[in-house]
Amino acid sequence: MSDSLFLEVADFDVDVLTGIYSEETGKPQPLRISIAAKMKPIEHYSPDTPLADSKNYMDLKFAASEALPEGVHFKLIEAVADHICDTLFVQDARIEAVTVKIVKLAISENGEKIGITLTRGRR
Repeated sequence: MSDSLFLEVADFDVDVLTGIYSEETGKPQPLRISIAAKMKPIEHYSPDTPLADSKNYMDLKFAASEALPEGVHFKLIEAVADHICDTLFVQDARIEAVTVKIVKLAISENGEKIGITLTRGRR
């Protein structure tokens, strides 16, 4: 069995232009995004292992916020997830796979978590 390392950012809220219905278009929708990036770990992490041997967790948050193109309307949240995956693959060649979970907060009526989970491997 090979080792793996997952870096994660969970339950990050961001407003994104998304949706297909008239009440959704033209204004940002609140999304709750969680990201897990799979990386091949180094052989051993010691107390003085430098950050360069891993990845900054804030890069995951950046991919789901500032890296989303301003003013672009994503019809589907699947496209938002795909863009986040692409951003992380471009950022770091050590990322082997990315899982993005997106919950559409505006359509929940009784606290349901309605959304998608996309897992994309490096191509």
